[in-house]
Amino acid sequence: MAAHFLVLFHLFAERFLMPRYNARLRFLEVQLEILRARIDAERIVPTPAERDQLLAVGAGFDHQVTDILFVVLPRTYRRWLLDRSKGKKQKAAGRPPIAQEIRDLVARLARENAAWGYRRIVGELKKLGIVLAPATVSRMLKEFRPTPRPSKGGGTQPIPWQQFIAANMESLIACDFFTKPILTWRGRVEAHVLAFIHLGSRRVFLSPPTFHPTHDWVMQQNRNAAMWLQDEGVEPRFLIRDRDCKFPKEAMKEFWKSEGAEVIQIPAKSPKANAFAEAFIGSLKRECLNHFVCLSEWQLHHIVQTWVEHYNTERPHRGVGMANEVLEPGVRVQTIGEIQCRQKLGGLIREYHREAA
Repeated sequence: MAAHFLVLFHLFAERFLMPRYNARLRFLEVQLEILRARIDAERIVPTPAERDQLLAVGAGFDHQVTDILFVVLPRTYRRWLLDRSKGKKQKAAGRPPIAQEIRDLVARLARENAAWGYRRIVGELKKLGIVLAPATVSRMLKEFRPTPRPSKGGGTQPIPWQQFIAANMESLIACDFFTKPILTWRGRVEAHVLAFIHLGSRRVFLSPPTFHPTHDWVMQQNRNAAMWLQDEGVEPRFLIRDRDCKFPKEAMKEFWKSEGAEVIQIPAKSPKANAFAEAFIGSLKRECLNHFVCLSEWQLHHIVQTWVEHYNTERPHRGVGMANEVLEPGVRVQTIGEIQCRQKLGGLIREYHREAA
């Protein structure tokens, strides 16, 4: 009697239990294969083929997968079943892939301009009629540049100062000195240049370099800057400067008062209060001056004026919506034509544009 019972149980198990058991094991194996293919992935997103395979195996035990489902949530699996019952075709998750031509262009810009960050590249792409999100370009740069680029120093300005800057952006001017060593027959001598930047447009005026930044010379550069602002159609109301002793305090204050502007002197040891001028000078040195050894004032003048012309007319600025002289409001960006590169300063400056169709 017992032998007959064992035979019947064996036949029952082979007919009803073992197929379900084997299907459950196969379901676990399929999930393991999916996980092995994505060992370094932060998120598991099965492909349409993998979804179909899971559903096909799950049908072997009536889709009772709640206790052995690990790659997705049970509600996701149930949605797959519902979509299949309605005849919906499974689509790949996520956004459409970026065209290889665009990826190659981003790689080219990153390769030819090692100092450019992702926002700088976004601006260049916009000039070429290609719109990509900053986050997308950032992810692509991580592929092209495995070593992460150092981040800028953190911290923000006090809220009242930020509000003041934001409210008066179009009428604010900032100025600051920077130096560049020049090798002369007397040895190494520091040349001084005075920079003025209009915060609203990011346009810059640079003085010629000098070895002797006297008060008279500084006042002459202030007058030159005032004429430049008039040509640019800017009516300044405030001028931000630091406490550098090269500035003639009272004379400079009276001059700008006659121009309708108030001189604001930032606190001592507070370079972030003059962040726009500091950022411009940092860009000028990193992207241009640090790559040259200057032998004369004329050479330095030619270098900085060439670079500032590029900065004023060709370089997109993220602080003003990636705009520059090329991207005038209402002007349609050309999207057809071969992409060409115009080089200046021996290839240190590269300006990308499309050939006229």
